[in-house]
Amino acid sequence: MQGKGVIKFFAILLAIVCLYQLSFTWVTRKVEGDAAAYAKGNSQKEKAYLDSVSAQPVYPVFNHTYQYCKDRELALGLDLKGGMNVTMQIELSELIKSLSDHNQDKIFNQALHNADVAAKTNPEDYITLFIREYKKLSPDGKLAPIFSTKENQSKLKFDANNSQVETYLREQSNTAVTQEYNILRTRIDKFGVTAPNIQLQNGNRILVELPGVTDKDRVRKLLQGSANLEFYNTYDNSDVYQLLNNINTLIAAKNKANKTDTVKTAATAATTPKGDTSRAGSLLSKVQKNAGKDTSAKNLNNQAQLMAQNPLFALLRPNIAQGQDGQPTLVPGPTVGLSNIKDTAKVDAYLNMPEVKAILPQNLKLAWGAKTAKQGDKVLELYALKLSGANNGPALTGEVITDANSDINPTNGGPEVTMDMNSDGANKWRRVTAEAAGNPTDENDNRAVAIVLDDNVVSAPRVSNEITGGRSSISGNFTQEETKDLANILKAGRLPAPARIVEEAVVGASLGQEAITAGLTSCAVGLLVVLVFMVAYYNRAGTVADIAVFINVFFLMGVLTSFGAVLTLPGIAGIVLTLGISVDANVLIYERVREEMALGKSKRIAIADGFKHALSSILDSNISTFLTGAILYIFGTGPIQGFAITLMIGIITSLFCSLLISRLIFEWMLEKDMEIKFSNPWSSHTFKGANYAFVKNRFKFYAFSGLFILAGIISMFTRGFNYGVDFQGGRTYVVRYDNNTVNTETVRNAVIKTLGEGKAEVKTYGNDKVSITTNYLIADNSTAADNQVEAQLRKGLSQVSPKYQIVSSQKVGPTIANDIKTSAVWTVVFAIIVISAYILIRFRKWQFSLGAMIATAHDALLVLSFFSLFKDVMPFSLDIDQAFIAAILTVIGYSINDTVVVFDRIREYLNISSGKNEDNQITINRAINSTLSRTIITALTVIFVLVVLFIFGGDVIRGFSFALLVGVCFGTYSSICVATPVIIDFDKKQQLK
Repeated sequence: MQGKGVIKFFAILLAIVCLYQLSFTWVTRKVEGDAAAYAKGNSQKEKAYLDSVSAQPVYPVFNHTYQYCKDRELALGLDLKGGMNVTMQIELSELIKSLSDHNQDKIFNQALHNADVAAKTNPEDYITLFIREYKKLSPDGKLAPIFSTKENQSKLKFDANNSQVETYLREQSNTAVTQEYNILRTRIDKFGVTAPNIQLQNGNRILVELPGVTDKDRVRKLLQGSANLEFYNTYDNSDVYQLLNNINTLIAAKNKANKTDTVKTAATAATTPKGDTSRAGSLLSKVQKNAGKDTSAKNLNNQAQLMAQNPLFALLRPNIAQGQDGQPTLVPGPTVGLSNIKDTAKVDAYLNMPEVKAILPQNLKLAWGAKTAKQGDKVLELYALKLSGANNGPALTGEVITDANSDINPTNGGPEVTMDMNSDGANKWRRVTAEAAGNPTDENDNRAVAIVLDDNVVSAPRVSNEITGGRSSISGNFTQEETKDLANILKAGRLPAPARIVEEAVVGASLGQEAITAGLTSCAVGLLVVLVFMVAYYNRAGTVADIAVFINVFFLMGVLTSFGAVLTLPGIAGIVLTLGISVDANVLIYERVREEMALGKSKRIAIADGFKHALSSILDSNISTFLTGAILYIFGTGPIQGFAITLMIGIITSLFCSLLISRLIFEWMLEKDMEIKFSNPWSSHTFKGANYAFVKNRFKFYAFSGLFILAGIISMFTRGFNYGVDFQGGRTYVVRYDNNTVNTETVRNAVIKTLGEGKAEVKTYGNDKVSITTNYLIADNSTAADNQVEAQLRKGLSQVSPKYQIVSSQKVGPTIANDIKTSAVWTVVFAIIVISAYILIRFRKWQFSLGAMIATAHDALLVLSFFSLFKDVMPFSLDIDQAFIAAILTVIGYSINDTVVVFDRIREYLNISSGKNEDNQITINRAINSTLSRTIITALTVIFVLVVLFIFGGDVIRGFSFALLVGVCFGTYSSICVATPVIIDFDKKQQLK
């Protein structure tokens, strides 16, 4: 074996990297275990403990902080740790109405209505649908007069053609989606969720994942609220410091009074003169001195004393810096304090105390910044805003903004934001900036104007001069990306495109823990089954395969962690499936070694030739499976992507371990002159000399498959499928009753009374839960509809028993459901085409490619037929959903994996002399029989782990694992009885030779 040193070096390096990556997870688990032990069930204390150590070094030797380790641990998906998954859809119809200034043209509004109806069933983007509907109603109509309003005329001329209008609408819709993304990101950052995920999806949708969150109402209000953009004049830090000092003293006095039953001090504090700064210098010194102290146990007494004397300033550090004289001084500007994110709620509680609100000026508003003061830290700035006008509110609102863009400053070449206002806004803006500029000759008299979105300050640029004409530029220490974000935020008032929740899923923490337990159990049992079977069948060679499997799992987990992949329950299913597939290469090698040994070769030569001759089949079969994983990753979403990436990484690590690690172990054993056996007495002659007439009996197999598929197609059109909620739209709730004896019929009768006849479907979900699916009010995306459906459901559930718990819920709107269904069909078709193209490239004969295409389509139809024919027979649900599509694609990949091995042997036999002189039917039948042992053994290992996954994997993936189980059985059957014999019928002219 050449290059052993390089392989050893790379294997050791990879092992060290994987060990390092996995160590972050071990460290965070230990810290969180310490936190749980300290809190003793108190979630608040546990969170406070973790917050206190977030910046503390917890990693040995390298001294990485807890937060550093947390950011690099193996992340768990929502289905494992609980939380809420939401898909938002931007209502582009509202945007189009706004851009037209709510034009009352009848054809225009009818086209919008028709586009809304078409969008429910047509997956095309909304702008395309609207343009098409308008052309239907008015073939010669012009859209420019509708959209070239006073605010838009700088970008869209009155005489523009419809194509230019369509381009303009697309630009504005893209801006609206990006703007909504930034608004949602800002809101979520303030929500206090650990490791949230927000990402743009195709078209006008945004995916939001919030781990650990189960308060649906709060999330709905947070995500669906309208963006509120405002402009405020500001106070300077020096104007507000003494007020905060008085508040600090007042709170300290009240806390002391509560302990000593004395109120005299508090009364004195409240009457402290506003202009009295005699104690300011000493207090600033004390705060600055304590600001940098650590929070270790030895300083707890000092911190407690500081908290007692300065309860506000212990949480809200005044905005101070060291002056030229070396003394602390107040930093000019609207920022009056800084606080850790975890302390902002306590600061708000202090500022909302009745005694504090009584001494706050009515024209002062304190607001937090939208982002941390510095990138990477956890400190927010507190701004002092000046209220104005008769309503004591902002100086200006976002509706006056007509446009905003990211630009480059022509003077210094730095990024800046340009902003345009309408005439009314320009007049108000002149007054606002004049007040902020103060005395233009005195730069110390310049104040800032705060730009506020949803009560959070996104920027507070200082104004140096009065701005007239309504056009302004905002510059500062911005990056190009930050100016783009700010420009999008400034358009929040101009582009009112509301976002609605069209899909949501909530997984309770208890159900997540059940999923983790089920996943770990299925992994452990699946691993044990594979290990035992390989040793039982292949003797000591099986032990080598077992070692390779162990190393493979270790590498797989390490690579997943290093890539930042999220482990989901389908991802765990991918790991379990990888255990079965990972031994496939070993089986191919071992069967080939046994063939070489049967030819009388020595063990060393047989092993070398076995690895050499099996390489082509191993690579072809694994590449075809990898392709299906890639397609699944590209077209799938959420947990399905987790399954796909686990499968793809598992294939790569399996190849490395089977081809290289196993070979190294065999070389070492040969050097040590150790005895190596590739079979036990009972398995040494299994399938040896097999000569079954697969090709001769192919028409019987065709008849069986044809009749089964025909029955399935009839069933599909007459009985249909049990569609999951993500394929038909609706809401699904998983409910657990304390009384495990509650049956589905009782629950069904109860919820039908409250939701309506035909509005609910109830199924058994595991041993102690029921699944309830309803389409009641599914077309209504409002929060009120969500609340009404759940209220009616709870009303029915409580009639069965008041002791129940909704452990998870999912909502899928009709538009999303239709898009998922359409995407699923095209994904399967695309997978079949891609794999067939790969077979054509590798085998250079169209007969092989066509045979592969027929076989994959055949397998998909068999599984679909089974799920339709037996949908009401099985004691568990056979739902057609996204997980089922993932199973279909995996089955296609597995089937091709098997088929390619036989194709490879056919190609080999056709290239040798005996194959050239005999009939193709005999050659192909001989190839099938010669690979029969490998086909059956591989199928058995995969079936074993799938049975384990089906039994121990939990309720969530039971249907998924059953689809895989059925599919693998059909795939094995087709690779032997259909895919290869069918080549004969496409090769009437003996063109394969």
